[in-house]
Amino acid sequence: MKHAAIVARDEGVHVVAFCGTSLEKAQAAAGLFQGASGYANIEQMFEHGRLDAVYICVPPLAHGEAERQAVERGIPFFIEKPIGINLSLPQEIKERVTAKQLLTSVGYHLRYKDTVIQTKQLLEGMTFGLATGHWMGAMPQVSWWRRQDGSGGQFIEQTTHLVDFLRYAVGDIDEVHAVFAQRVLHEKFEHASVADVGTVTMKLKNGGIANIANTCLPPAGTSSVGLNFYTDGGILSWNPQRLEFTSGPNRSEWTDNTDPYVRENAAFLHALRTGDRSGIRSDYEDAYRTQLVTVAALQSAHSGLPVTIQY
Repeated sequence: MKHAAIVARDEGVHVVAFCGTSLEKAQAAAGLFQGASGYANIEQMFEHGRLDAVYICVPPLAHGEAERQAVERGIPFFIEKPIGINLSLPQEIKERVTAKQLLTSVGYHLRYKDTVIQTKQLLEGMTFGLATGHWMGAMPQVSWWRRQDGSGGQFIEQTTHLVDFLRYAVGDIDEVHAVFAQRVLHEKFEHASVADVGTVTMKLKNGGIANIANTCLPPAGTSSVGLNFYTDGGILSWNPQRLEFTSGPNRSEWTDNTDPYVRENAAFLHALRTGDRSGIRSDYEDAYRTQLVTVAALQSAHSGLPVTIQY
């Protein structure tokens, strides 16, 4: 509903259809927008009439049919991350999207934050050596999230934002070596099969290395997210509220009050209207490269061995 509420504020946008897990849910959502209809079947929604674009905002396990229907009809789509729980479906959709050169956008919203853009720009003038990151917070209280076949696990569903930020700022990743474990949550929640702690070490194409750790053990209301970059020019420390740059005795700090969700929607709508895709910072093909990394981490954690990423 977040995206629908944002785009509906644009006078040139009409929200006309919703599809949900039940007709009642879809109609309830549609009732918030004048003239919109609710559907319990994705194909029926697509046959509603001429749709200029669709938003696919579903749990990871539910991806697939909406993307296939959109690509088959040549309808541009915005899709929330992650684009799947593994690689088989994302690879299929990527190939179809590429073949049609279909306009897409993926909800890696951190790319639209001022401090993330500034981090990327600052790093372009330095030699990157090491990055360390963390995503620590409570487990989302939805049943599909704690199932491996529902969310793909924390690194694929949540920490993917930091992996994508890393790729955006300093480039692609060649190899990952991960260690995941179950410590508590599988004893607290029935059918909990995701790891609740993990750490992933990555080798980058540019020769640098990175490590990102995550856990969903902390209680609700306890969280910490950040990414630090160590370079020959200084240290950049980022969190969702600010960016700090330290170089010798000099220190600079910037706060960030931008709404990246508004920006990513504006970029998608602009591309729909004009054909200019330059404002879209993550399309499906690029998001697939992030998916390669997060799925490789899961494979490494299972095997205990490093995994080389094949682009």
